[in-house]
Amino acid sequence: MPQSKPLTDLKTSLHPRNKHRLSYNFSELIASHPALAVFVTTNKYQNESIDFANPEAVKALNKALLAHFYQIQHWDIPPHYLCPPIPGRADYLHYLADILADSNGGVVPTGSTVRCLDVGVGANCVYPIIGHQTYGWHFVGTDIDPVAVQSAKRIVATNVALQNAVVCRLQTSDKQFFRGVAEPQERFDLTLCNPPFHASMREAQAANILKVSNLTGKKTNKAALNFGGQNSELWYAGGEARFIKLMIAESVEVAQNCLWFSSLVSKKESLTGIYKALTQAKATTIKTVEMAQGQKISRFVAWTFLNDAQRNEWFT
Repeated sequence: MPQSKPLTDLKTSLHPRNKHRLSYNFSELIASHPALAVFVTTNKYQNESIDFANPEAVKALNKALLAHFYQIQHWDIPPHYLCPPIPGRADYLHYLADILADSNGGVVPTGSTVRCLDVGVGANCVYPIIGHQTYGWHFVGTDIDPVAVQSAKRIVATNVALQNAVVCRLQTSDKQFFRGVAEPQERFDLTLCNPPFHASMREAQAANILKVSNLTGKKTNKAALNFGGQNSELWYAGGEARFIKLMIAESVEVAQNCLWFSSLVSKKESLTGIYKALTQAKATTIKTVEMAQGQKISRFVAWTFLNDAQRNEWFT
């Protein structure tokens, strides 16, 4: 890590291996993606930044981050699709890597033999990009939205580094997670998921209006989704709690085909029901990992049906 950066520039809440622990160096990012330059201004603290309430600025920043840190030169998403914050997505993957290391003698397993299933890959394909470019893992990405699947496939096809490492599959049912997309004998070292957090579009819109008001310091009754998002990306009947409970129930069917299942959990109050569902499903081990990015606290839950001996033999 460059010694010239003052300690105050460190985002110490991020995982130690996260490439985004330092404040954004906009000169370097603009060099990697010149189109970012028009969105960079000096904020009231006399620091360079962008308007995070502007969807185009957020997309330009993501393009720059993916180009600079992950060598992805061709990345775009259709209008109004989710444009996720890269540092937080990277954190999830780094903590998952630590969980895999626990079954591999404390060493993070790398390379193409590590296979991951991204449930809800989205149009952005961000998890496979970060996971492959950081650890060399191979991915299967699934989604119920045909437009999202085509977008993810396009990102893979236009970036040579991803072409033999990421496969995207259409899930035809919004009530299935592994059925219909995973082959009967297909094995995965882990599954990951960024579930739709809200229970309705109205709830999603209200949450976004509050977020944009906080970003701009101005009250508003309507706002563009600064990070985008389609219905299937933002809300699910019953919210994240029901979505994850259904995923847990179905994970029992492929219990021996996967080392670790996991999902992000946005709302702390969802955890009680999730733990109950995991107990009913007879998961042998459950892990909850908290993550923080600035003021925002997030977490994910990981579970397995394998015992200690089976987990320790998984990578041998």
